[in-house]
Amino acid sequence: MTRMMRAALVSLTMATPVLAENRIDQIRPDAPELAAHGDHVVGVTTRTFSNPDQIDVLNSTADALATYTRDLTVEIWYPAADGTTPGGTYTAPLRDPSVQVTLHGQAARDADPATGATFPLVVISHGYPGNRFLLSHLGENLASKGYVVASIDHTDSTYSDQAAFGSTLLNRPIDQKFVIDSMAALDGPIGSITDADTTGVIGYSMGGYGALIFGGAGLVAGVEASPFAPPKGALIHNVAGTDTHEALVDERVKAMIAIGPWGRNYGLWDDAGLAGLRKPTMLMAGSVDDVSVYDAIRQIFTNTTGTDRHLLTFENANHNAAAPMGSPEEGWAISEALGFPAFEHYADAVWDNTRMNNITQHFSTAFMDLHLKADADKASYLDLVPSSNDGIFSAEEDGTLKDDHTYWAGFPARTAVGLKFETLKKGE
Repeated sequence: MTRMMRAALVSLTMATPVLAENRIDQIRPDAPELAAHGDHVVGVTTRTFSNPDQIDVLNSTADALATYTRDLTVEIWYPAADGTTPGGTYTAPLRDPSVQVTLHGQAARDADPATGATFPLVVISHGYPGNRFLLSHLGENLASKGYVVASIDHTDSTYSDQAAFGSTLLNRPIDQKFVIDSMAALDGPIGSITDADTTGVIGYSMGGYGALIFGGAGLVAGVEASPFAPPKGALIHNVAGTDTHEALVDERVKAMIAIGPWGRNYGLWDDAGLAGLRKPTMLMAGSVDDVSVYDAIRQIFTNTTGTDRHLLTFENANHNAAAPMGSPEEGWAISEALGFPAFEHYADAVWDNTRMNNITQHFSTAFMDLHLKADADKASYLDLVPSSNDGIFSAEEDGTLKDDHTYWAGFPARTAVGLKFETLKKGE
């Protein structure tokens, strides 16, 4: 089917009520248990944090490095005060940034925060290009369960300002650390409820690349001289064995999730660099990812021997597995600016976005609760037979599980299919 034929078909589909709203908060009836929203009404606010004296990759040359104040816009979700009315909208650029879309979710704009408790911090880092709304479904979901979530617009890497790739290579882990610092120093009611000493990091694609560096997996020596690196060897900052890379590793970070992390497919790490990862890590990927390349992601999984780690695989999914929100309805038509529907940036050819998002919400909740809240009961959701298709659902008529029940914890009968979950311990 040609793109023109597809666009004509989509124009008919868009007339139906199903696509009346761009909702980011949908939970399917067959979602795994921990995908459900939590007990907190969610608030959301937007802040800009400014990091002075950073390398300005766009204006640096082979002769001299320029510096500037690097501004990062951050969307912050948080547990809101009792009595807050849930619901609100976001205005966000599409993958084609000339198109602005309205997203509907659970969060109430600038609501008063909850009081009387502090909540762990989770930092979300998007792909290249992307923006702070790409994983907004996950931000809202985790905030409803008692987290403060800060999702970054990475300068030079968003839909609206995509620029030299070298900026992304250098700045991802630096941005992630700086946002933790900024949240720790945040004044006012949101700052008072944020426990930045207990932080998790979630990164998608280039965000996953940054998270792995931030967690201790330094880049291979010589990468700073590669043609795609920033000028004047600036990428040495993230190379294993340097003082600058070691200074990135942050004791406040207790766990990280890297979704489709990019970089091993281009040799940016060697085995020794990956072995330096020292944070409990969950990888998520599609088995036919041809951007970060699934075999390369598996190498990350097997070679990060310095920590406990998991790999969740969506069988037959590509690079859009597990992270992006569903395509806004405006993305279904062919974009003149892009030459293809923006839909392709969000969707997978096999898996439904809401289904993938619900599975990601489920596993992210289990993993972060275990490591950031010391909720030992969540470990059972990560102790699974490797192939979901091999699990046996066995229960009495009253629902009591039998001794031979091996079905994936939290998944209703007939729903744990097409997935794999593997675990390796530190030293393995």
